[in-house]
Amino acid sequence: MSERLSVLKTYKLYVGGKFPRSESGRVYEVTDAKGTWLANAPLSSRKDARDAVVAARKAFGGWSGATAYNRGQILYRVAEMLEGRRDQYVAEVAGAEGLSKPKAAAQVDAAIDRWVWYAGWTDKIAQVVGGGNPVAGPFFNLSTPEPTGVVAVLAPQRSSFLGLVSVIAPVIATGNTAVVVASEKSPLPALSLGEVLATSDLPGGVVNILSGRTAEIAAPLAAHQDVNAIDLAGADETLAKELEIAAADNLKRVLRPQPVDNADWSATPGTDRMTAFLETKTVWHPTGALGASGSSY
Repeated sequence: MSERLSVLKTYKLYVGGKFPRSESGRVYEVTDAKGTWLANAPLSSRKDARDAVVAARKAFGGWSGATAYNRGQILYRVAEMLEGRRDQYVAEVAGAEGLSKPKAAAQVDAAIDRWVWYAGWTDKIAQVVGGGNPVAGPFFNLSTPEPTGVVAVLAPQRSSFLGLVSVIAPVIATGNTAVVVASEKSPLPALSLGEVLATSDLPGGVVNILSGRTAEIAAPLAAHQDVNAIDLAGADETLAKELEIAAADNLKRVLRPQPVDNADWSATPGTDRMTAFLETKTVWHPTGALGASGSSY
């Protein structure tokens, strides 16, 4: 039997539910921890970033308008599909982060479990951060959380899969849409995640994944007038400061790099990454006349 030629994988961006090559036509070499070539990844341009924002804005209305229960179902379906491709992710994480197969498997298992965890929060976060407020007068006063909008997410540089899931899942669980800049050195698990999202029930444009030079892609996203918030998890101190200044132009919400962003992301997440990209809407409604015999609604 003759020896087969290797069928090398061509990694592409994930924008608007499709898999375009970079508008620039550029690629860059991705290597493992020992410097061995793994693949060529698309080198995204500013045009790619703008296209991703357009796709995310187009998807926002439908995704934010879906019921929280439905969003939870869709996120759980993504976790099911990640589980089915577990071996692929173990190999990619091992290559990306220089881990042994058992350690990479532990990272992948933790990432899938975390996705399930956030899927369970979609219809519960409103009870935690919303509710009825006591007021002095014949009114109902209700506060409810609403998604901020389009969120630019700089994925962690060192935690190529667990960290990636930890910043994407809370953004979309609460009804936002995302433009994600993958780890510059280890983008392959993120680009493979796009393949899972495309074949799940997640509408195209809810998550858009770009690879390339973090600073080059993040600058136009931070300055973009149709981006409502930015998560700086994957930015170093200097870049984070530059992006925060650019984000101030249209009063974007900014989540600064946290201590966990430089760790292994294994700690149990709280609700902070969900509430960071939620707005609170408060509604007043008259209860009716209050008579001597009690309330009239």
